[in-house]
Amino acid sequence: MMKKCLMLLAAVVLALSFTVCGLAETPAQEAETGEAAAVEERALLYNKLLDDMQAAAENPSAEAAARIDADAEALGEEIAYAVAEHWKKVYLDPDYTLYMDGKDDPAVIPVSGKHAFVVLGYELENGEMTEELKGRCDAAAHAAAAFPESILVCSGGATGGNNPEKHTEAGLMKAYLTDVHGIAAERIFTDEKAMTTAENAINTFAILKEQQVDTMTIVTSSYHQRWGQVLYNALAARYREEEGYSAEIVGNYCYEIEPSSASFKRDYRIAVSQLRKILNLPGGGGKRPDGR
Repeated sequence: MMKKCLMLLAAVVLALSFTVCGLAETPAQEAETGEAAAVEERALLYNKLLDDMQAAAENPSAEAAARIDADAEALGEEIAYAVAEHWKKVYLDPDYTLYMDGKDDPAVIPVSGKHAFVVLGYELENGEMTEELKGRCDAAAHAAAAFPESILVCSGGATGGNNPEKHTEAGLMKAYLTDVHGIAAERIFTDEKAMTTAENAINTFAILKEQQVDTMTIVTSSYHQRWGQVLYNALAARYREEEGYSAEIVGNYCYEIEPSSASFKRDYRIAVSQLRKILNLPGGGGKRPDGR
């Protein structure tokens, strides 16, 4: 009887040991768990950086800028440093200048190397260009005339209601630039798929790389310029780190106009939201200046 009890106890112990071993993580599982924890920690640190960037745009101060610097330091990534520095440049520096079509000579843009004017689209109305979109194209044409060796990259998909022929912003922009301003079609490249400013940046950067562009100037409405720039700057940093290619933002040129909605006067909020997509963080999205 005692022998049977001992044998039964041994079997139970053996079964429990197998169970415990089954619950223990393999080296591969441990590595996967560690990687997931690192991704979560990175997301938390980037979210703190973005939150502090937004707060700094709302209430600029030396202390707010220092918090941004500390957040970038905590991340220790070149992309984080690039995002933080450009944000401080366009949103916190009171001397940062936006150049306006009709007021400022586009020759102020320090063009160098192979250069592109990146022209951001705006939602169509009944399948046609709005006056604001034409204004952006006019600004781009005037700037392009000053730098005839530069190419133009127009971005924007089939947008707006009542657009049965699926006209695209970029397609109409190219036609307008060639027909109205006489710019040679071969100078103009198009992205006809983007539906957000983040997608403008992602899609056109592929064109910039294909064309081996060295420098770029963002052309858009005045209230959209800073917002667009921070996305392009962040993506430039990603390309530089991941693919060994980048195009530097060297200037801006704007169609001057007040935003159609008061919410777009707080463009930095949407910029922060869309930066999450550029940085591959959860919750990336946000709207374009036309509400998308």
